[in-house]
Amino acid sequence: MALKEELEKQGEWLFKWRSYLPLLILPIVLVALKDSEYMEQVVGEMADDLWKGFCVTISFMGLIIRCITCGYVPKETSGRNTKRQKAGLLNTTGMYSIVRHPLYLGNFFILLGMALFVEVWWLTLISVLAFWLYYERIIIAEEGFLRREFGDLYLAWSGETPAFLPKFRNWQKPDLPFSFKSVIAREYTTLFVIIASFSLIDITEDIFVEGKLDLAWIMVFASGFMLYLTLRALKKKTRIFYVEGR
Repeated sequence: MALKEELEKQGEWLFKWRSYLPLLILPIVLVALKDSEYMEQVVGEMADDLWKGFCVTISFMGLIIRCITCGYVPKETSGRNTKRQKAGLLNTTGMYSIVRHPLYLGNFFILLGMALFVEVWWLTLISVLAFWLYYERIIIAEEGFLRREFGDLYLAWSGETPAFLPKFRNWQKPDLPFSFKSVIAREYTTLFVIIASFSLIDITEDIFVEGKLDLAWIMVFASGFMLYLTLRALKKKTRIFYVEGR
């Protein structure tokens, strides 16, 4: 099997399990946490808090990229399907006019913020390298599917649009108006993942490194969990987030 086909095959498998495979990094995070207080010891608690706020901001910047992307896309595109590649049409406007994979770009910033939050340099390095190897194969598989599905239209768009580093001068106004309902319906899980990840990292650090418990982060986690359950129930049981054609 040629290398390209082998990478596509790997990408298809990773695509199917992309919601769960990132959990494999958890043991590495736990090992890193034992060294996570080094920055606070060197620069002080206030500087450490500012750094953690900066890390949270990076992750929320990734969420904003995802929200801007999802707020404009039509039905059957940019979804969370895992069984197979699926695209009702080729998105070429909005965020897709400046970068071919804006959702994955958003995911990168979300992961980067979380890795930096632990304050261990080698964890950040491992996380970035793992992200690259992981999503490189998914992107190869996804682009192979789009090339077969849309042919010359895809080739023309991909020839002008970078894969991962945005070209802002390419911006084209989205075909559809922005929908907050679509954003909430598509991204409430991402929001909870961010809240839960930062909360659990800090709670675990407090318990096993400092031997104490920070109630503030517990409240953040509990609030995020309740918000997640509420939005999930509204999405599953009502049509409050339904938007025609989204």
